[in-house]
Amino acid sequence: MNDTPAQEPEHHAFTVSAEEAGQRLDKVISARLPDISRSRIQSLIAEGRVRVNGTAVSRPSYKVRADETVELELPPPKPLELEAQDIPLSVVYEDEHLIVIDKPAGLVVHPAPGHEGGTLVNALLHHVEKSGGRLSGIGGVERPGIVHRLDKDTSGLLVIAKTDEAHRHLSEQFAAHGRDGRLHRAYLALVWGAPRLKRGTVNAPIGRAKHDRTRMTVRHGDETAREAITHYEVLETYPPDAERPVASLLRCTLETGRTHQIRVHMAHIGHPVMGDPLYARTHAASARKLPPPARAALKALDRQALHAAELSFIHPVTGQRLNFKSPLPPDMQRLLKALRAV
Repeated sequence: MNDTPAQEPEHHAFTVSAEEAGQRLDKVISARLPDISRSRIQSLIAEGRVRVNGTAVSRPSYKVRADETVELELPPPKPLELEAQDIPLSVVYEDEHLIVIDKPAGLVVHPAPGHEGGTLVNALLHHVEKSGGRLSGIGGVERPGIVHRLDKDTSGLLVIAKTDEAHRHLSEQFAAHGRDGRLHRAYLALVWGAPRLKRGTVNAPIGRAKHDRTRMTVRHGDETAREAITHYEVLETYPPDAERPVASLLRCTLETGRTHQIRVHMAHIGHPVMGDPLYARTHAASARKLPPPARAALKALDRQALHAAELSFIHPVTGQRLNFKSPLPPDMQRLLKALRAV
């Protein structure tokens, strides 16, 4: 859904700087145009909509040279053909520019094969149409208004843009991932074991696993992997002060925003998120170390114990800082209570 009538394609052009020389074409464009996803840029390259010095380039991995001219044609969003569905939403904040919601676990953010309906997007369409509003159309028809995502089974705070202007400004903030001080995101995670350091940083590039396309993995030395940085702080351990705790509560903040980033990074350092069906398989036996109430709470959780608890950003129109916090949902609260009793 778009804020304007049918329009002509947008055209972008820039000259490659000396600092950008030698980098991948898709990476350079992504840095220059942060409101367009890298996968979308790769699709535009494949469609012949990206030219270097007047010639269409078909490879996203093309290494650009200094002073080359890069041109990109961005077609307008296609008419939206999704059903508005009356799905309850927990709205934390709303004005004419954006909506902040508290997403429950189990709700898919946008339609995809196998999830054509019953998604957050379907719910949002009903919510805004009820009041005569619209969602922004940046990024194509498959993710109207969606600025960032949470995994299906991760709960917590999400901001959605209603206008293209809001979408552009919010996308810029998310592209910087807090490095410029505008955006702040923090997650609460219950993980197996406890990191040795009270505070630490995981700096490890993430790419898609070669033999399982549903999984992401740390891939050092792979140019297709993307930089990923997660900061963590150990808030509690269970049992407290144990030399080798069975579990711990972490507060994680992101300096990048990769698919499954916290889940992959925690598994990478040997402390996967509890209940994670993809990345905690090696710790399935750890559940036997829990007392029965905690085992029962973990089984009832039936998802990764990860919650987007804090979200702060600059309002794209008023310039005001907006701060939001979300308490742990009941299923994670039950597991936390059981762990504290260990």
